[in-house]
Amino acid sequence: MELIILGTGNAAVTKIYNTCFAFRQGKDCILVDAGGGNTILARLKEAGIALGDIKDVIVTHKHIDHLLGIIWLMRMMSQEMLKGKFDHDVMIYGHEEVTGLLNDICEKLLTGKQFKKIQEKIHLVTVENGEKKLIQGHEVEFFDICSKKAKQFGFAMELEDGKNLCCCGDEPLNEANESYALGCDWLFHEAFCLDSEADIFKPYEKSHSTVKSACETAERIGVKNLLLYHTEDSKGAKRGELYKAEGEKYFSGKLFVPDDLEIINI
Repeated sequence: MELIILGTGNAAVTKIYNTCFAFRQGKDCILVDAGGGNTILARLKEAGIALGDIKDVIVTHKHIDHLLGIIWLMRMMSQEMLKGKFDHDVMIYGHEEVTGLLNDICEKLLTGKQFKKIQEKIHLVTVENGEKKLIQGHEVEFFDICSKKAKQFGFAMELEDGKNLCCCGDEPLNEANESYALGCDWLFHEAFCLDSEADIFKPYEKSHSTVKSACETAERIGVKNLLLYHTEDSKGAKRGELYKAEGEKYFSGKLFVPDDLEIINI
């Protein structure tokens, strides 16, 4: 399976795109979030992902840097369906707040024909805390990350050869959910900034973590591969080098600090 990183930034970035990514097997893709605007369309094109390749979508929560790109995706998918460009069903998974918002926004902002096609072919699937779904052959379990800002679901996914991954959304892994990530092969974790710059960016006030704290968590629970995203973007091309230099002091597994559009085999 390929992991295609479409964006790695937090909500306020301007040099990179908001955090979102896709899993690809063959041509079929599972998209996770879509950033805050129609830049998702450019990112998909640059990554070689056609709209018709996306069969399933996971939306973690309602914040605009994760949700609004989904509206653009639904609009463009409905238009392509109306043109007969593809006709398969698309499943969009999220908790009830997310699916309700997506339905309401599309009904209010899109054309009647587009919304009708969405009702016919783009299915908003409401999932509950602890619920499991089989998505493209992978068992996915959704869990409430216990956010105090907005209800948000992370997920654990079974991979091939007995491997697994845990995505804990855009907040630090909560102790209540450590069982999903304990000893996992891959942990996707936010890291707002370097620990040395915590006084500048104040991640803890925003319910975020630093590179150091994310790596300490991953080390403590025995994670094998740690991927850091949802970062600030002031470091430019040096971000990966600087984050790894700090993180490798606290995490003994393999550390990934990807750039937008990077592809990683998992």
